[in-house]
Amino acid sequence: MSESPDQFGPPYKTFLVEKEGAVDWVTLNRPDRLNAISREMMWELQHYFGVLYHDHSVRVVVMKGAGRAFCAGLDLKQSRESGSNSQRGPSAGMRGQRQVSEVMMRMYRAPQPIISLVHGAASGGGFAFALASDVRIAGESARMNVAMARIGLSGCDVGISYFLPRAVGSSTASELMLTGRFINAERALRTGLVSEVVPDDKLVETGRALAEDMLKLTPLGLRLTKEGVHMAIDAPNLEAAVAMEDRQQILCAGGNDFREGISAFLEKREPRYADE
Repeated sequence: MSESPDQFGPPYKTFLVEKEGAVDWVTLNRPDRLNAISREMMWELQHYFGVLYHDHSVRVVVMKGAGRAFCAGLDLKQSRESGSNSQRGPSAGMRGQRQVSEVMMRMYRAPQPIISLVHGAASGGGFAFALASDVRIAGESARMNVAMARIGLSGCDVGISYFLPRAVGSSTASELMLTGRFINAERALRTGLVSEVVPDDKLVETGRALAEDMLKLTPLGLRLTKEGVHMAIDAPNLEAAVAMEDRQQILCAGGNDFREGISAFLEKREPRYADE
């Protein structure tokens, strides 16, 4: 019987999920392998982000790695032992390929904004995890690269060719994808790949503060803003983006949370959103 995400529900074996109110802290937890992506991790992350799509009690996700790295990419040792895509027929190879790329697509489709806290290596699929997130904060030790370009594969993989040019522009993206060169935290900040660089020991504190600021939006407003940013980036023209924005604002303004947000602002207190 073939594997499916539904066979890999919580408690997950390859990452931890810790809940702080409406925030899920997802910690990739294979530190002995630099959190490399195993087959089990692929399926477990698919399951988590698939269920998350319908779980509006979670409003923000913070993703990080245990140990010395964020994620070193595909577990090549396991891949070699089980046989790579090139050693199988195209149908089986495509199924194996999609196991990883589906994780990125589910991260992108998730209504919750995802914050990645990157330290140490974020290579290959690990780089793609960061790129599929909405906000990336780098520790000073962060080093990211399109690792698959260095092992006989194309640099266009698991969503990287979509996300990276949109983050840094075509020239820098092409350089990184055509060479597999590492980009460090300082250059990542200069190119807009990350929004902030902090000492490694300040990553959690910085991520928590950002998540708390996101929670100040109404639940609907937060979800629609993530969706709207994605749509606006790919919008064919200004008119299409503004039409989407107008509809989002009318949706938000028609609910009780909008009135609660105004009241809380005027009364100088924290809002109490009902998400109705």
